[in-house]
Amino acid sequence: MLHTKAGGQLLPLRPEPVIVEEKSASSPQPPPPEEEREKSRSLATVVLNVSDDVSTDVIYPGRYMATVSPAETPQFAFADDAAFNARLKSKQVMPGSVIVGGKNLGCGSSREQAVSCLKGHELVIIAKGFARIFLQNSINLGLRTIICPELEASEGDELELGVTEVLNRTTGKKYPTIGLPKSRQAIIDAGGLIPYTRQRLIGAVA
Repeated sequence: MLHTKAGGQLLPLRPEPVIVEEKSASSPQPPPPEEEREKSRSLATVVLNVSDDVSTDVIYPGRYMATVSPAETPQFAFADDAAFNARLKSKQVMPGSVIVGGKNLGCGSSREQAVSCLKGHELVIIAKGFARIFLQNSINLGLRTIICPELEASEGDELELGVTEVLNRTTGKKYPTIGLPKSRQAIIDAGGLIPYTRQRLIGAVA
């Protein structure tokens, strides 16, 4: 293109320089979900230690089966352990406290109350292994469960809970965990199947 200078002389028109902003290679990127969750490591105290094959009847005795409301079931958690049940009902056990179990925790019946009574106290359950139905009920109700096959911990121990390991700060020992599939963990993180579904529906509408 040309433009006319004073005096009638034609000169080429210089194009304006184009400034391209390049993203710096060092620009911070959001961490992956696992790394983000690893940052939220939490501390918790072991308030109860149970053995292998603890059944749902121990967690929630069958004589209370007629009570099904999640708002009412927590009062009967470990009802046959009078001392621990009293601590739960008197709020001496803080939310986020840990129950440590052995293998096959939650075996026996499929009663959902065995999960809702623990969820009502916002306990964290760490076991060497869970019975299949108990684990699925825990996912559906948003009860935080951690599979840690090698964990050794006693009542009163302080644990540091991470995504891939549990650190027993009392003994200084670390124990690897077995993570749930991401789709199942997402349900627990959302607080259970109903809150998870609600979030998905709201997200789809938005």
